[in-house]
Amino acid sequence: MGAGGPAGGAEAPGGGGPDIGGMLMHHLADGHAMELPFLGEVALPRWEPIHLGGLTLDLSPTKHVVFLVLAAVLVAAVFLAMARAVQGKYRGRAPSGLANALEAIVVYFRDEIVRRNIGHGADAYTPFILTVFFFILTMNLLGLVPWGATATGNLSVTAALAVVSLIVIEVSGFLALGPKGYAKTIFYAPKGLPPVGQALMLVIMTPVELLGKLAKPFALAIRLFANMTAGHTVILSLVGMIFVFGHLPFLRWGVVLGSVGMSVAMMLLEIFVAFLQAYIFSMLTSVFIGLIRHAH
Repeated sequence: MGAGGPAGGAEAPGGGGPDIGGMLMHHLADGHAMELPFLGEVALPRWEPIHLGGLTLDLSPTKHVVFLVLAAVLVAAVFLAMARAVQGKYRGRAPSGLANALEAIVVYFRDEIVRRNIGHGADAYTPFILTVFFFILTMNLLGLVPWGATATGNLSVTAALAVVSLIVIEVSGFLALGPKGYAKTIFYAPKGLPPVGQALMLVIMTPVELLGKLAKPFALAIRLFANMTAGHTVILSLVGMIFVFGHLPFLRWGVVLGSVGMSVAMMLLEIFVAFLQAYIFSMLTSVFIGLIRHAH
């Protein structure tokens, strides 16, 4: 059920009480409509699909696409403004306020994440790792604001991010090791074994090495998607308890207070998770780049 499903607290089909499952899917699933303050649910434009042979591509914007683009615009706007400030009024001296906080994060990632994990030539990867971190973080946080949606709660979004990381990882390894060295990261034949043993190891280990390369982005995508979806599911489920048990007079206020209290605690935890998952994704990407660049 997409964004056009039942709103929070809607009745279940047949009038059997609140449809909590419908409320969860309405807020978590992607769709061609989004909720706006004072306007309610607004339909997004639909475009004609593009047909490429037997492949049909629907490029119509969806709720998650809107918030993905919004996150990209916000990250670009903030850092362009910070760059102008550093080159302008803060030239030659330490910045203050937001620029100072962002500079501290940038320096920390450069020194403690990128340089430590990648080693020689690491500074060339700092812009990419920082972009991944702040882009994911912004998408995560946008899902916690009223009328917001978490684009990272969409497996297609996290899979696309993981594919981009995979391409950067593998190209980095190819450039650092050369064609022969890169091939050794796939075709594994230990030295010292007789030809028969090396051939046997090639047959056994080549599929394992290929699966290992694919497992890295798969783990990145699933970890980010599952954590962001799980947190929102718990929060919405706790709020839904008000609609399920709130009609009982002797439980009403206890359920309301308990549900709200636990939801606030989960929301604070979700803010921490939003930062943590962005950090883990970017940190593991830098680790994988460092591992393949120093495959020996």
